[in-house]
Amino acid sequence: MFLENAKKGWIEVICGSMFSGKTEELIRRLRRAQFANMKVEIYKPAIDVRYSEDEVVSHDSHSIPSTPIDSPTSMLLLSGDVDVVGIDEAQFFDDTIVEVAQTLADRGIRVIIAGLDMDFAGKPFGPMPALMAVAEDVQKVHAICVKCGSIANHSHRLSSSDKLVVLGEKDTYEPLCRHCFNEATKK
Repeated sequence: MFLENAKKGWIEVICGSMFSGKTEELIRRLRRAQFANMKVEIYKPAIDVRYSEDEVVSHDSHSIPSTPIDSPTSMLLLSGDVDVVGIDEAQFFDDTIVEVAQTLADRGIRVIIAGLDMDFAGKPFGPMPALMAVAEDVQKVHAICVKCGSIANHSHRLSSSDKLVVLGEKDTYEPLCRHCFNEATKK
């Protein structure tokens, strides 16, 4: 029997470059859920300690309490009786986050995920493509290119490091449009 008020889960992904407002949008959605008296749990990778060890913090200093975790499977144990799960910086998790997000959604939980869709080299980043593929809703947000003012979708690394994960801010990365990114990365 179909119940009109049955709890239904789904996955939302907010993606884009650095400085595009991904975390700000995640926090906005989570605060709205809290305002609606929904039980919300928020997770972030334990390695992300740029602004806070136990809060998700946007570049413009908005924050919301979170639980740092090393493994996505921890969310299955910690998200018992919740309505909404928020996940920030999803690109830093391994591929098990895709199955975890689907399991949570199958349990009737709204899962809101934010993360970089591309790495510093302009390649798809970690589990983000798979998360976008299984999501019911994907929103790509954009920054503004610091070189020309166009829509930016690349996170250009200012250092010469070729490591995949280099935590940093405005001193380490800048948002660039396709043209300016291609010019900046010419060999």
